[in-house]
Amino acid sequence: MSIQWFPGHMNAAKKEAAEQMENTDLVIEVLDARLPEASCNPLVEQLRKFRQRPCLKILNKTDLADPVATAAWKAFYDAQEGVTAYPMTTKKPADVARIPDICQSLAPHRGVPTKPLRIMIMGIPNVGKSTLMNALLKKRVAKVGDEPAVTKTQQKLYLGKHIVLVDTPGMLWPKIAMASDGLMLAASHAVGSNALIEEEVAEFLGNLLLERYPQLLTARYGFKTEGLDGIAVIEHVAQRRGFRVRGGEFDYEKAAHVLLHDYRTGALGRISLETPDTRAAALARHAAEMAEKARIAEEKAAQKAEEAMRGKRGT
Repeated sequence: MSIQWFPGHMNAAKKEAAEQMENTDLVIEVLDARLPEASCNPLVEQLRKFRQRPCLKILNKTDLADPVATAAWKAFYDAQEGVTAYPMTTKKPADVARIPDICQSLAPHRGVPTKPLRIMIMGIPNVGKSTLMNALLKKRVAKVGDEPAVTKTQQKLYLGKHIVLVDTPGMLWPKIAMASDGLMLAASHAVGSNALIEEEVAEFLGNLLLERYPQLLTARYGFKTEGLDGIAVIEHVAQRRGFRVRGGEFDYEKAAHVLLHDYRTGALGRISLETPDTRAAALARHAAEMAEKARIAEEKAAQKAEEAMRGKRGT
């Protein structure tokens, strides 16, 4: 399943962000620590690099992510020019309290009465951006909800006297290139429920868990994982939880929902869907697939051209 989700308000948000970037000193991009690159919006990268703005990449929800993977991602981002990574969780006030000082260190020429530090906070839907805003300002200024895309308009807020925050709506991008990225985003609840089929997303998650965290499946649901695939994982969850429909068949829909919910809430354990190494491998596979598709397209085009020339000679 290829998952794409770019409703109209996101296109408007993209245009507003492009206009606002000119008057921004620093970009905070909130990422999901469980899937940092899959949750990194290429539109944000394009906008900030065009204006040459530094970026603080907040790896949020570290309490749900594999700590070993998170450490690898921090090193990965810190090695990039103009980028600083900060793993944290909004559940810890001490983590949130450090953000203003980090921002000030990244833009030391700003943050005075005559030159306030102007920060734009960006990120995909349901990554914890609004929760972060509320925690920073210590009051409810942004709507928070379990469904993606709760925030739909920009708002400007003041953090102290010399820091201006611009909160932007959660924004995906028009074309998610790799199918695995769309599935990771869907599994992590960054995509609207109308754009996905839960059973297919749960099957993807089940296969990934079998590959990297089989012990967590056994600990949570009590079944052995040897010889299983993603569909079998859903079936075993249904069996263990007694999920059946009329006629005695397993209720795959309900079991898929439970598996996704247990991952999203951390009930399964601390899980990262990607690491820098698995990301590099996925990109290499994608590049090879695209090259093969291009080769096949070129062959077909050449064949059609040759057939056309034969037709002309015949006439």
